[in-house]
Formats: sequence, C-alpha cells, structure tokens
Amino acid sequence: MKAGNIAATAPPPRRAGWRAEAAAMVLLAWPLVLTNLSQMAMAVTETLLLGRVGTEAMAAGMLGSSLYFAVIAPAFGLALAAAPLLALARGEGRRAHGAGRGWVREMRRSLRAALWACAIASLPSGLVLWHAGALLVATGQDPALAALAQDYTRAALWSLPGFCAFVVLRGFLAAMERPAAAMWIALAGVVLNIPVAWALIVPAGLGVTGAGIAATIADTGIFVALLAVVARDRVFRRFHLFGRIWRPDPPRLGRVFALGLPIAGSMLLEIGVFTAAALAMGWFGAVAVAAHAIAVQTATITFMVPMGIGQAATARVGLALGAGDRAGAALAGWTAIALGGGFMAAMAAVLVAGADGIAAAFIDAADPSAADVRALGATLLVVAGVFQLVDGVQVVAGGALRGLADTRVPMLFAALGYWGLAFPAGLALAWWAGLGPAGLWIGLALGLALVAVMMTLRWRRLSA
Repeated sequence: MKAGNIAATAPPPRRAGWRAEAAAMVLLAWPLVLTNLSQMAMAVTETLLLGRVGTEAMAAGMLGSSLYFAVIAPAFGLALAAAPLLALARGEGRRAHGAGRGWVREMRRSLRAALWACAIASLPSGLVLWHAGALLVATGQDPALAALAQDYTRAALWSLPGFCAFVVLRGFLAAMERPAAAMWIALAGVVLNIPVAWALIVPAGLGVTGAGIAATIADTGIFVALLAVVARDRVFRRFHLFGRIWRPDPPRLGRVFALGLPIAGSMLLEIGVFTAAALAMGWFGAVAVAAHAIAVQTATITFMVPMGIGQAATARVGLALGAGDRAGAALAGWTAIALGGGFMAAMAAVLVAGADGIAAAFIDAADPSAADVRALGATLLVVAGVFQLVDGVQVVAGGALRGLADTRVPMLFAALGYWGLAFPAGLALAWWAGLGPAGLWIGLALGLALVAVMMTLRWRRLSA
C-alpha cells in the first residue's frame, strides 16, 4: 500500500469510541513499553556499574554505546520495517474473515525478508564497530577514551544479530496482538543481566569490555528465548516462519528495503545527532561526557514509553488500514499521540523537580569528579525535561505514519529538524553564546520541537 491518504477499499466497520480505542491501545502498548524499558534497563545497569569503576570508564562506555546505536541504525530500521508489513497483512486477513492462507504467507514472507535485510545491513555495521577507535580519534576524541570505547564496541557488536532478530519477532507478535511473551522474556533478560554485567565489569575487572560482553549475552539470550516461544506456540507454528529461510525472496526483500531504509535513515539522523552531541561533549572533557551520559540515559528511559506507544500505533493503524477502516486508523493515530504526549508532559515535571537526585544516583560520591559531574548532570536533566513533551509527540506521530507505510517524508523531516536546526543551533549556543554543554542540549530541544510539529501536521493531513 503506497503512502498517502488512507484508502478505504471496503466499507469500514463501526468506529470505536475514544475510550475504547485508548483501552485497546494501552492493552497493546504496555507490553511493548515494558519490553523497551527492559532493554534500556540493561544499558542503564551497565552505565551505573561503569560509574562505580570511574568517570573515565563511564565516559568511554557512553562514547562506545552512542557510536554503537548510531552504526546499527540501518539494521535496526530494517528490523522495524517488519512491523507495518506484518500488521497490514494481518489486517487484510481480518477483512477477508481469515479466508484462505494468503495473509499467513504474506506475514511469513515479510518476516523472513526482514531477517535477510538485517543480516545484510549488519555486515558493514560490524566492520565500522570493529574499527571504532580510529573513527573516534578522527572526530577529536581523547585517544585513551577512544581506545576504551573501542573495547566496548568490539565486544558489543556480536549482539547485533540477536538484537535485530528479537525486534523482528517482536513486530510479528505485535501484529498478532500478543506482545506479552516478548515483554516477559525481556524482563527476565534484565534480571539475569544484572549479575552477569556486575561479574564481568567489577570482580573480573573487564570494565567496558565486560559491559560489551554482557550486552551480547543478554541480546542473544532474549532472542533465543523468544524464538523458542514462537516455535512451541500452537498458533504460531502454522506460520512456519523459519522454514526454508535460506531461500532469498528478492521482491519482498525489496519491499522491506523500500520501507525500512527511510526508517533507518530517520533513526540514523536522530541517533546520529545525539551521537554527535556526545562527541561534541568530548571536547569539553570527561566530566561533560559523563554528565551527558546521565542526562541521555535518564531521558531515554522516559522515551521508551512513547516509543512503545508509537510501536502500538504502527500496529493499530496498520491493522485498521489493512481492514479498510479509514476512521479506525485515524482514531488510532490521534489516540496514540494524545497518550504519548500526556505521559511525557508528566515526565517533564518529574525530571525538572528531581534533577539533582537523579544525577547523584549515577556517580560514586568518592570519585574526585563526582561533584562536577553531578552539578552538570542536573543542569542537563532540567533541559532534557523541557523537551520531553515534543520528543514524545514526534516518536508517536512517526509510529502512526509508519502504519500508513509513510516513511520517506518523515525521514526528510528528521534531516531538517536534527541536522538543519538541532545540531547547528546547539553548537552555536554552546560556543558562540557561551552556554557550554547546556547549549548543546537546548539546540537538541529546538530540533525535536520542529520535528514534532512537522510530524503531527503530516499525520493530520494523511489521516483526514
């Protein structure tokens, strides 16, 4: 289905009310939210443990993980492309009242093609991560921090296959409106990751390398566990998802790339601007990078909620679109935007009010730089709290647009907002206006606000 105004190819079912749609959205979203939070909890756990090792280890871990998520954006975006394709196929099956097995075959083809696409995109990503040190030094980072960050990326790059495959399977479960299994497995992964990460980072003395190894073990483990669940489930077995997976499907692979590459581009633009901000923080020294790590980790935790709502919006909009329910698709998108924006408004108040206490939790008080990191971290958290609202709106609106298979224009919005405004304004405020690290974060807030406005206006036009 091409992007554009929602096409009703069959008489739409009776439109559900706002309350009914909100209830359905929350029912689908909360397992996705908890899955996102659990994956983020692994990263936060490693940051907290590295903070106990020292400011340098924490800063190197931040640089390494920032580069990691920027480099894997192509593979991650292609994994996310599975969700709208799977939801659309399931919606078409509903419209046909489940007649025939065509929609089952369509879902199987989309899932397999997404896995192939992720595997193809992972190869160049792994190569870049293996040589991360040289790349970081070329951007002006301290050679010692760059070397430590490379230790992290070389250990963590092996987590990429499991991470992407887990995302693809999670998209399948969301399209089937059964996301709970992925949630419980991800939560179990967090529980198991804590002692593993601690043992590798602290007693074993592996530091940032131990954090990367722990990430690989966790991401591989949750994929294997979810694969076992899907393989054993009576309903899912009839899809034969992995039968003859070695056979390529060029037409469907092309659809995944056509839909997924703009998603990957949008992600790369967004993750890239935060990675660039982290690299720019490196010019201010290890204290600024550590404070930036505190603000990013905290803001990302709250971001996981609207991100999950956006993923649910992709599924709900896609299901309605596939079923020919024009009003239902529009209602699903607007409900998701309201839920995501409302939650982030509340979180903005929490971050502003509790900035100092949150910053203190990330750093060992005995560290010589603790007081400086805490003070700067609290300042950045206040700025992060201010842009929480717009950040939530833009990610949910983007998820709703993915449900319409509209990904190319949102990518252009991301380019304009993040690189046309956010980063240049941040650099100007940091150096020319003399605001330092806080100026970089103010620039990020301005860019996010612009993207949120453009995404919402586009959703309004396409869903009318």
